[in-house]
Amino acid sequence: MAKTPKISVDFASIQSSFKAQFMGLNLNDPASWPALPRYLLCIAVTALVVVGLWFAWLNSSDEELTAEKAMETQLKQDYTKKFAQAVNLDALRKQREQVLQYVTQLEKQLPSKAEMDALLSDINQAGLGRSLQFELFRPGLVSVKEYYAELPIAVRVTGRYHDLGAFASDIAHLSRIVTLNNLSIMPGKDGNLVMDTTAKTFRYLDTEEVALQRKTAPAKGGKK
Repeated sequence: MAKTPKISVDFASIQSSFKAQFMGLNLNDPASWPALPRYLLCIAVTALVVVGLWFAWLNSSDEELTAEKAMETQLKQDYTKKFAQAVNLDALRKQREQVLQYVTQLEKQLPSKAEMDALLSDINQAGLGRSLQFELFRPGLVSVKEYYAELPIAVRVTGRYHDLGAFASDIAHLSRIVTLNNLSIMPGKDGNLVMDTTAKTFRYLDTEEVALQRKTAPAKGGKK
């Protein structure tokens, strides 16, 4: 039988050849390096770039994960809130109907623009009906709010104590809302008393006035 030739490898020669390629390398000119150092340098640079990109991607992924967790928490809270509203939807609708009915009742107690003169006459008649003498009855400037207008009336009447009390009671029992503000009573002549007060009455705005208020509200807010 033919004998298989033995292959002898000179590892010492290979090792010395590798070492020779790393001897005297010019760090300022990698292009002039032998093949093995150049390849190893390319592999090292590539590995560094890959590792850097990997950590950068992990960092951005961690931020995205944190943001998504925060969003998940917020969505859970929104879901819980809306679920509770959905469960109580019928009760909320009934409460809304009750509030609307209450608002309607209050609006009925507010005169319209056309009824203001009649209301002023009612206030005057309430004083005359109690034998009071009007020394001052002066409507002021109308203050327009979002859904209603407020009219202050400076009032000074003279009369007996019980008649003044009855007048205040009559004002409180008018079919329309009238309030007495900044009320003061001082002694007058002949045993009578003088009552100074600001009567405030209110009226609801008609459709055109409400639309005008809503239209001018943003402009007023922008000037602040």
